[in-house]
Amino acid sequence: MSVITGPQEFNQDDLYVDLEPTVGHSLYLKCEGFNFAGSVKLKAATAMVADAERQGILRPGSFLVESSSGNLGVALSMIAANRGYRFVCVTDSRCNLATRRLMESFGTEVHVITEPDPEGGLLGARKNHVRELCASDDRFVCLNQYENPNAWKAHYATTGPAIAREFPQVDVIFVGAGTCGTLMGVARYFRQWNPDVRIVAVDSVGSVTFGGPASRRMIPGLGSGERPAQLDESYVDDVVLVEEADTVRTCHQLARTGFLFGGSTGTVVSGATTWLAEHGTPGLTCVALAPDLGERYLDTIYQQHWVEDLYGEDVLAAEPVLTAA
Repeated sequence: MSVITGPQEFNQDDLYVDLEPTVGHSLYLKCEGFNFAGSVKLKAATAMVADAERQGILRPGSFLVESSSGNLGVALSMIAANRGYRFVCVTDSRCNLATRRLMESFGTEVHVITEPDPEGGLLGARKNHVRELCASDDRFVCLNQYENPNAWKAHYATTGPAIAREFPQVDVIFVGAGTCGTLMGVARYFRQWNPDVRIVAVDSVGSVTFGGPASRRMIPGLGSGERPAQLDESYVDDVVLVEEADTVRTCHQLARTGFLFGGSTGTVVSGATTWLAEHGTPGLTCVALAPDLGERYLDTIYQQHWVEDLYGEDVLAAEPVLTAA
């Protein structure tokens, strides 16, 4: 029996789904959504808050403020409620309604940015708003997930070792690229302990993270409107870019096998399938990271009208063939 006093103390870190029957390649999906925050962002949030408390930056009466597309905001909302902090999450109009309501349920004040910055887009506008809030009141504390080293150190200490423990002969790891904390933590761990492991970053088309042109992106989680400060491409062996329509198709295909995952997971699985179709060889042991589950996306990715309005009426009719022949 496990007994906890704080919700951040529980995280199921050793659950994998064997996707070979679905994608036709040996691929194990590491599920990061089984905790009280519902996503992989719990690890970064816990590490950043703990470090700020150790340094005395966070103390009774502090107001946390952070920019987030959703999942980190939920994780910080949960921790702030448990630790007695007020929290202001600055998000934008792409954030799922269910996610915003979940944050508000914890007592978080959610600021939704609707107008992009002329140069920095919605992300830049969110960061500007955070800076304005911090300048207005010295009680505001920004953990700055985009540059805080504890975001990647959390995964160096937990996610990387968990994969190595379960799959000591792992050959390829697929990790989505958002703020790049997860990617860099896992990549740094394996570069030190098993440099033969191939790290494949999966990103969304329209993201500028790896130098591509910016374009519309409607699914929160992966991708960025500016190059992430934490990214060091020397740790990345390959990059796969995924169209959002393929993300949606993959999510629906996985749902038809009984697994309801979020948009970031659909992107990672689609990217991994594409990479394996070109580079996969018999005997490879491959692991992909699933950042969250699908319940928060019921009004978007799993809502027919939302999907058809953004990607066309035939988007689901052209679902990817993920089942082995």
